[in-house]
Order: sequence, then structure tokens, then C-alpha cells
Amino acid sequence: METEFTPLASTFGGILIGSSAVLLMLFLGRIMGATGVLAGLLSPASRDDFIWRAAVVAGMITGPLILLGVTGSFPAVQVPVSTPMLIAGGFIVGLGVTFGSGCTSGHGVCGMARLSPRSIAATLTFMITCGATVFLIRHVFGA
Repeated sequence: METEFTPLASTFGGILIGSSAVLLMLFLGRIMGATGVLAGLLSPASRDDFIWRAAVVAGMITGPLILLGVTGSFPAVQVPVSTPMLIAGGFIVGLGVTFGSGCTSGHGVCGMARLSPRSIAATLTFMITCGATVFLIRHVFGA
């Protein structure tokens, strides 16, 4: 299994994510955690709360469509697992988000920037678990 190294695209994507998180905090005082945005969209506290959350989700949906319009194609995405594995993985991620009080975007991007001890611990846990998982899959199980 080969990993694709994309430093320019990754840097540009990181700049966009960081900028959007900063702007959301600056203008609305809200944290850009994707699961929190989506959860609040499903049960908003007010009309204004619904509007900004809907705008964020609409941007997540229209961004790839704009890329399609500009380049004529979507980026190639390969998912080397079966549909049941994707469903199981989604369930496990949902549990982690629930028990971890947020997702990687909320903790890793926004929480780390605020020097939140809970977010620092969560992000360290994400990274250690990710590294261990990659090591096991590639070097122990040989996938």
C-alpha cells in the first residue's frame, strides 16, 4: 500500500480550514467542530443558530461541486474497504466523537489553538491511535 504525498494541496487545504475556523470564531464566537456544527443543525437553539450552521454545511457540500465546475472532475478517491467496514468504521467514529466530546476538527484545529487541556489530550490520543493503527495494518497484518 502506497501513501500519496501531497504537500501543496495539503498546505492549501490546511490554510482554508484554519482560516474558516478563525473567521467563524472572530465573527460568531463559535468553534468549528464539524460534528458539533452538524448536531446543532439537526436541533438548533434558534433561527440564527440554524442559519450559520446551514451555511457551513452548504459550504462543505458546494465546495466539491465548485471544484467539479472548475476542473471538470472530482479528485480520485479510493476506498480499499467494503461497505460493511465503512458502516462499522462510521459507527466507531460516532462513538469516539460522543465519548470524546468532539471530533478532530473541533479538538485538533480549534481546541489546540485555544490551548485547551482536554483538546490537547484528545488530539494526542487521536494521533497515537492513528499511528498504532497504521503500524498494525501495514506491518503486522500486512495489508
